[in-house]
Amino acid sequence: MEAPVLQPPVARVKTPGKTGVLIVNLGTPDSPSVSDVRKYLREFLMDGRVIDIPVLQRTLLINGIIAPFRAPKSAKVYKELWTENGSPLKHYGYVVERELQKELGDAYIVKLAMRYQSPSLEAGLNELQQLGLADIVVIPFFPQYASASTGSVYEKVMDIVKNWQVIPAIRFVNRFHNHPKFIEGFVQLGRKYMQAYNYDHFIFSYHGLPERQISKGDSTGKVCQFGSCCDSYHAMNQHCYRAQSFDTTRLLVRELGIPEGKYTTCFQSRLGRTPWIKPYTDDVIRELGSKGIKSVLAFSPSFVADCLETTIEVGVEYKELFEASGGQHWQLVESLNDSPIWIETLADLVKSV
Repeated sequence: MEAPVLQPPVARVKTPGKTGVLIVNLGTPDSPSVSDVRKYLREFLMDGRVIDIPVLQRTLLINGIIAPFRAPKSAKVYKELWTENGSPLKHYGYVVERELQKELGDAYIVKLAMRYQSPSLEAGLNELQQLGLADIVVIPFFPQYASASTGSVYEKVMDIVKNWQVIPAIRFVNRFHNHPKFIEGFVQLGRKYMQAYNYDHFIFSYHGLPERQISKGDSTGKVCQFGSCCDSYHAMNQHCYRAQSFDTTRLLVRELGIPEGKYTTCFQSRLGRTPWIKPYTDDVIRELGSKGIKSVLAFSPSFVADCLETTIEVGVEYKELFEASGGQHWQLVESLNDSPIWIETLADLVKSV
């Protein structure tokens, strides 16, 4: 038998044109008015990946209960969050758009979009479509993959481009929870506070999800047990939001030199009566107070820009809860926002995906 003839590797042919980069965050109301907050809540919560129940039931729940009653309360909180630059999430989004464009150079076109509200995904993609791009890189601003966040962006992008006559190559960033520069960004922020104060305990609070959504993501039906299954990160749980969150904590703890027993991974922002992934952040805070913990440094590593869930929920509401439970000093570590290392992280993601 003749030996096979080995062919030299085929070099990737450089396609003429620029690369589009669509950076996508969750979204924010256009203003803290009740009407704009209600509009945002309706669009956000009507997403079947966010509230994964039958559409008729979801419509009645949101339009009949959540939007009418929650919008006035949420509007008051958004007014606390709002700055002279408007929504911090949108403000930092535009700054990152500008700085990432500088970092990447003329071979790339960077556009900001929001999954809900403005600037819309459709507007961003349609603008890129007009530029004769070679390809498009989509980066959802969610470090840990979840169907309700990253998966929703994927679905919406594909729903928009399916009607294009010519669909360029589209590459998605799936997750970056363990990217070295993403980790280093939060390490730098954490060290700043740790050098100024000796904290008793450290909390790593991630946005919560219903347990049923995590279970749906376990295609084997055997891995996800909501317990020790997340004690390590491996091939069988690599797509699990909870496992990715615990992995982010382990990496941050290692780099910050935090000893075992002095930190807790937990989950915030639960909604409704169905079980969400545990432990719950508010329960953890009450327990810390009962144990005599007097000072806590709190991280929110599932968010890359300051928003309602970081500045208000973790920074204000959890601080008040901690103090009411006997604590004395609570400090929130801000998000990466527009920090240089966050821009470097994004540039790495664009070039490596």
